[in-house]
Amino acid sequence: MGSRVFGMSIGRLIVVVPLLLSILACLRTEGAIVLHDVTKETGITFTHTDGSSGRRYLVESVSSGLALFDYDNDGDVDIYFLNGAPLKGTRVDTPPKNALYRNDGNFKFTDVTDKAGAGDTGFGLGVAAGDYDNDGDLDIYVNNYGPNVLYRNNGDGTFTDVTAKAGLANGNKVGAAAHFLDMDKDGDLDLFVANYIDFTYQNHLVRTSKGIPKYAGPMDFPPMPNDLFRNNGDGTFTNVSIASGIAKHKGWGMGGICADYDNDGDTDIHIVNDVYANFLFKNDGTGKFEEVALITGLAYDIHGDDQGSMGVDCADYDNNGWLDFYQTSYAKELATLYRNSGTGMFEDVTMVTGAGQGTFAYVGWGTGFVDFDNDGDRDIFVACGHLEDNVELYDSTATSSARNILLMNTGDGKFTDVSDQSGDGMKVELRSRAAGFDDLDNDGDVDVVILNSRREPTILRNDSRNANHWIQISLRGAKTNRDGVGARVKVTAGDLVQIDEVHSGRGYQSHYGMRLQFGLGKRNLIDRIEVRWIGGGVDVVENITVDQLVIITEGSSKASPR
Repeated sequence: MGSRVFGMSIGRLIVVVPLLLSILACLRTEGAIVLHDVTKETGITFTHTDGSSGRRYLVESVSSGLALFDYDNDGDVDIYFLNGAPLKGTRVDTPPKNALYRNDGNFKFTDVTDKAGAGDTGFGLGVAAGDYDNDGDLDIYVNNYGPNVLYRNNGDGTFTDVTAKAGLANGNKVGAAAHFLDMDKDGDLDLFVANYIDFTYQNHLVRTSKGIPKYAGPMDFPPMPNDLFRNNGDGTFTNVSIASGIAKHKGWGMGGICADYDNDGDTDIHIVNDVYANFLFKNDGTGKFEEVALITGLAYDIHGDDQGSMGVDCADYDNNGWLDFYQTSYAKELATLYRNSGTGMFEDVTMVTGAGQGTFAYVGWGTGFVDFDNDGDRDIFVACGHLEDNVELYDSTATSSARNILLMNTGDGKFTDVSDQSGDGMKVELRSRAAGFDDLDNDGDVDVVILNSRREPTILRNDSRNANHWIQISLRGAKTNRDGVGARVKVTAGDLVQIDEVHSGRGYQSHYGMRLQFGLGKRNLIDRIEVRWIGGGVDVVENITVDQLVIITEGSSKASPR
């Protein structure tokens, strides 16, 4: 008989150890967050094009965004993909166009682009959805290279191009992020339009590295001021870029988000710039803005460097009652987490929190603060893929295609990279750009949609296995804008207190998340939901059942299940 180790024979130990290792391997394979690639099951046939001809126009590399929103008010989230358009030197038989996919439930989607009349053939870059006319349905604004487009939702599943009437074409610029916000708290949605570079075919140039052609950089082209349009309340907008203070500042705008960073009851604007200091436009409450990124600590990273910033999202990752910002960056730079101290200042806490893990080697684009496992804190998703399609030819340390990154919030102010343990959806390697996050199948957890450059999209179903509870909240404004854009929501469940806001436009030139999701862990009752509307009113609802979507209407003291 073999020797014994603590009462167990070595022979038995030889059998048990591999079994334990196998169990542990399974546990490592199926982590707390599991995202499965279900793209082929969805019926989505969209393929992105950047209009390229081999001439390497810089605008090719930054296309495109996407929008997740319920266009037909049937209770589920639909998908709108932006597309490029043929650039000079490119010939096509059929012009590519944006694509709208109706959510039919159970991860099945139908292309309704032509029926809906939303298939713009411009060169799509950024997009936002918002009910600019307060008629009860979401309209679409597309920020293009070239004239932009405003689609008015007719409420019957179709859209009408009302750009000319609204006065929102915005010239022949290279667009970026777009955001609806109520900047002056008058009850209707205004529009912020970011711009990237002053590009023309005449000032186009190509760089080389080791004799290999590559895209020029943003600073090879003049910077641009951004644009701000005030909603006149009659279907038209007025350009107030100069009067508001926005046009004073030129940059190379990319992603952005409008949020109340200082908790003073109005909506501020954060725009990240490519290889330049970021902008934070502080709102005085009347729609006049002061650029304060430098004095607040958001302009540069902890080393005092500007970054090749791409996308940005905000959330209260440490549940201290203040919105923090996370932004993606270029290769050989860490994506950056800026913690809001609550004193009007931000601190770069990327290194101490681990929020930059895995990001240094890759170009990051779309991003989202999302509680994927419903445990009561926000995780981070980063979409990756190089600017160049041939980077390997001149840089042996880089790859054009890359896996995306998932960082799990460990609940103690830190993050850990769980990409390898989070399902086959995190093993896809493409050149990703935009990413959006919403509950596509109404099962109580948040799924992922990714737009990939020159390829099909990636659709990830959240199959995380846990018994955690959740609540989803949809707002209905009465005196304020219809969907509560800019409203602050506080959810209290026992010892857990969380905040969030309704945003229009976020991440990398995209739109998602108007239906707010709060993970609750094991807490099975919500004590209180407080809504602070952008106009200043406050509604409080108490004793709400978990695991449901509720609608809170301005002026009401109850939450209605959908």
